[in-house]
Amino acid sequence: MIKQLDDYREIVGDNVIASIHRRAAKLYGKHVVHINSTYQGGGVAEMLQTLVPLMNDVGVDAGWRILHGNPDFFGITKKFHNAIQGEEIRMTDIKKELYTGANENFATYTHLDHDFVIVHDPQPLPLIQFYQKRQPWIWRCHIDLSNPSKELWDYFKHFLLKYDTMIVSNKHYLRSKLPINQRIIPPAIDPLSAKNKDLDDGIIPKTLDHFNIPIDKPILTQISRFDKWKDPLGVLDVFKKVKKEVDCRLILCGSMAADDPEGIDIYEEVKEQAGKLLNNGDVILLTVENNLLVNVLQRVSDVIIQKSIREGFGLTVTEALWKGRPVVASNVGGIPLQISNGKNGFLFNPDDNDGYAKKIIELMTNPDMAKSVGHTAKESVRSNFLITRLLGDYLELLSSFWKCPIPFNNDA
Repeated sequence: MIKQLDDYREIVGDNVIASIHRRAAKLYGKHVVHINSTYQGGGVAEMLQTLVPLMNDVGVDAGWRILHGNPDFFGITKKFHNAIQGEEIRMTDIKKELYTGANENFATYTHLDHDFVIVHDPQPLPLIQFYQKRQPWIWRCHIDLSNPSKELWDYFKHFLLKYDTMIVSNKHYLRSKLPINQRIIPPAIDPLSAKNKDLDDGIIPKTLDHFNIPIDKPILTQISRFDKWKDPLGVLDVFKKVKKEVDCRLILCGSMAADDPEGIDIYEEVKEQAGKLLNNGDVILLTVENNLLVNVLQRVSDVIIQKSIREGFGLTVTEALWKGRPVVASNVGGIPLQISNGKNGFLFNPDDNDGYAKKIIELMTNPDMAKSVGHTAKESVRSNFLITRLLGDYLELLSSFWKCPIPFNNDA
């Protein structure tokens, strides 16, 4: 069922709903289109599945286009993704031709006559090159931009200088010497989606039975793509340490997104290493694209771990906090925006496997502590990271184009 803003009233309150309608009034009849590279698998697609209908519900004519690309294109953009997060890359003419060629091809059969164009992440970034610009273009980067490859960033700026605004998730991602406006808008979750909504008691055991997931032991879970930046091998090492003190299970659950060709290789490596660690079924790997399953796993887990090496924001952390679960996570990227260490969760350096293990053991053996932290966690998400706040932020940004020209931000 298509969601309407009023559906969120009981969760966020009257003031939030009224504020959103006031912001939307300035944009009645305006057309906006979002463009990204996949309809499912990953936080961007999940946000757009709710954000676009809500924009339409409040009077903004919003659409959503998916950039098409072949395996070579997504292979290149995955390398770009890694380079944005600090890996070195050699920019060859072939890489550039594959990258821009897919965008040029898309532009030949996709007409953009909207009042605003919002481009998400690097895959569709060059699209602006293939249109006669008649409206504001916004690039929304969901990735950690704190230390990008200089060679790649110089190449990206060739396209970015034509954009009017760049949106990032964290103040640390703002780029100096980029003479376009930059905004900070953290991502958010939909509390009414299949992944996050409250569940009837009967659904949880049925779902666990369907996927053959036993809950006779404490459960440690990481929900993430099988991606080296999520450090699933490091999670295995932490689990091995915890297992010495607490007889528990580890669940690694991650989807295989169409725009991430490295996922299957990482999964196979994790599977091999898990088999060497334990051979008794206490490590469960799941690659099912099932939001209900994720919801159930987060609710039945005793502790949620997010051991990312890099993390643009970390919506899986937000989801777990919303379920009222104790979360131990890496002090990187957007995660510390969500977790106040020791209050609504716990932060560790990504390589502090001993620290992770000790805290997980403490939480598994101290349920009162876990419950208290979880309650605080849920309320922190309600106040800061729900889709209604994201909708309001976008409406405020789009409205600013009609107030006055966007000033340059040279001092980011």
